[in-house]
Amino acid sequence: MPATNSPVRRVQRRWVIDEIRRMKLLVCPLNGPRPIAEFTYGGEVRTSPDPDHCSDVEWSNYVFNRSGSPGIKYEWWCHIASGFWFIALRDTSRDLVIATYPAEAARGGLKLQGFAP
Repeated sequence: MPATNSPVRRVQRRWVIDEIRRMKLLVCPLNGPRPIAEFTYGGEVRTSPDPDHCSDVEWSNYVFNRSGSPGIKYEWWCHIASGFWFIALRDTSRDLVIATYPAEAARGGLKLQGFAP
């Protein structure tokens, strides 16, 4: 193992610091900022039609068709370690998270900007 002040050790420390600075973080409403590897994507937040009162065409459109166009979208995300589901407002064209909300924000009737559950 290199000595504490050796050039090799300094390069190793610098590499670790650079890696931390480049690490992509996602702010979980429950757990705070965490590495993106601790999360899984759950899809775009969409209002589902009532399966008892919609046509087969409406239901299949909901199940199979997604908006893949870049832009600002509400998405479901889950922190794997805690199992905590939340909503992220994300600009998919710039891969930038604008805000995060607990799942109750949609379930509890809170109107998110541009989305009515």
